[in-house]
Amino acid sequence: MGAPAPAGSGDLQKGLKQRHLTMIAIGGVIGAGLFVGSGAVIQAAGPAAFVTYALCGLLIIMVMRMLGEMATAHPSTGSFADYARSALGGWAGFSVAWLYWYFWVIVVGFEAVAGAKILQYWIDAPLWLMALLLMSLMTATNLFSVKSYGEFEYWFAGIKVAAIMLFLALGVTYILGVWGGHGMDFSNLTKHDGFMPKGIGAVFAAIVVVIFSMVGAEIATIAAAESHDPEKAIAKATQSVIMRIGIFYVGSIFLLVTILPWNDTELGDSPYVAAFKEMGLPYADHVMNAVVLTAVLSCLNSGLYTASRMLFVLAARREAPLRLLTVNGRGVPVWAILSSTVVGFACVIAAFLWPETVFLFLLNSSGAVILFVYLLIAISQYVLRRRTGSEDLMVKMWAFPVLTLLTALGIVAVLVQMGIDGSTRSQLLLSLLSWGIVLVMYVVVRLRGGSVPPERAATAAAPSRVLVIANRTMAAHELHEALQRIEGSGRARYHVIVPANPVDTGQAMHEGAAYVWEATTQAAQERLQETLSILRAQGLSVTGELGDYRPAVALDAAVRSFNPDQLVISTQPEEQSNWLRSGVVDEARKKYDIPLLHVVVAPLVRV
Repeated sequence: MGAPAPAGSGDLQKGLKQRHLTMIAIGGVIGAGLFVGSGAVIQAAGPAAFVTYALCGLLIIMVMRMLGEMATAHPSTGSFADYARSALGGWAGFSVAWLYWYFWVIVVGFEAVAGAKILQYWIDAPLWLMALLLMSLMTATNLFSVKSYGEFEYWFAGIKVAAIMLFLALGVTYILGVWGGHGMDFSNLTKHDGFMPKGIGAVFAAIVVVIFSMVGAEIATIAAAESHDPEKAIAKATQSVIMRIGIFYVGSIFLLVTILPWNDTELGDSPYVAAFKEMGLPYADHVMNAVVLTAVLSCLNSGLYTASRMLFVLAARREAPLRLLTVNGRGVPVWAILSSTVVGFACVIAAFLWPETVFLFLLNSSGAVILFVYLLIAISQYVLRRRTGSEDLMVKMWAFPVLTLLTALGIVAVLVQMGIDGSTRSQLLLSLLSWGIVLVMYVVVRLRGGSVPPERAATAAAPSRVLVIANRTMAAHELHEALQRIEGSGRARYHVIVPANPVDTGQAMHEGAAYVWEATTQAAQERLQETLSILRAQGLSVTGELGDYRPAVALDAAVRSFNPDQLVISTQPEEQSNWLRSGVVDEARKKYDIPLLHVVVAPLVRV
């Protein structure tokens, strides 16, 4: 039975700063759906479209507030998947994590195609090639480090915010008559068949479309687990979501319906371009296309990040292949990212080969998934709040339990509306099918001995006894950096094992048969002493010894004598690692029912 990684994010790099988290939260709210999809909403609901956005925004704010309450109390890379697991049981955590992963990998494929179409506005190249380039770029960004993801998202979000703020400033002055050659004018709100030309039903029906354009704000609660001060980051991100939705969505949509008639034919293509043209600004189409491309890249970037972290958590809970737990020397879950990328590429291929069948099926089968996730978040917060003393919470849900229950009912109402509306009924049914498949997967995983019990995932403590097995592939400073990524590492006791192996120490290539074992022992002892000295200089409590020349044997003996509650194994990349070829890491995961951190580092270059 495989062992999970530590609950939370102890083995991921804490490379995100507060400015990254702030922009990730902002970028999650401002998606391509705002810049493009809002035109269709305005044409469906009329000038009252900003009321639709306000209602959806209120729903998202409630969900984020509930997440803020839970996440500040228990920051975790698994975020709401772990909260659902703790509140409702393993099936709920399993459902949330896999459904959320599925939603985002489909979004990644969809956004890659959308971005490729935008690039064709300037570049005459095949659509598939453009999509491939965008996917490759964002994959490389995520693989490099979590900091690079944060930096990209910081600047992507910055561009989106700048564009919206510019539109708000120009739009307000335009409708107030400060410029444009006309006086104050709000007539478009009522003069074309009234404020609600298609009735109040259309205002509520449009919620189904709008809510999906706001998905993404919750990513901040996942990313915060890889920041240095997760509680502060989460509290700040969730508390500021009100202003962001109020200004960026409700404010800008109000300006759009005031500047342009709601039935203007140009609204359907790009409402912000149409508004800028109405105000007489040159090159509006080029500028806004660039901004929409930024929004698409931001969504791609965040989608890959979020999907990979959910896979990582699933593997840590023994609900996905254990290989997905592997991180490289920069604390990046390489296999989790690549696995999510592969599905994204598959979606891109489906979009070109079978756009009206396979790709359409994938889109529809994830259409209502995010609402299922939000519903489970609301129920989880209701359950966990009743178990937790309110005096222990940094962030509290307003008017509990009334607003929590109203939010849950609101989400159910949207799902019912999807079932009533013929254009969205297939999305609801196929999404329910997706959930059904996930639940079957959960049963299979449990029957095969997988899945961590909810109480273990929720209460796993920081390790107190960490056993490290490393060879010449890992410099002492790299080892220290890896240990720092384990939550509570400064308080733990460490024991380092260096196997006295001629191949691992490098002596097999330099010494004759008569001297190889003597040289091996000396090299391994020097390696051990160097490691212990550096780790002790960093203030860690550490002991060490030479181990058997067979790594698995050395590890087994050390586990019996040291009785660790955390294992750390360092290896070279798979194509160069004797340890991986002989199955040392996989066997250790099966044999020892304790968390295991596998760190992959490039081999040292000896001069």
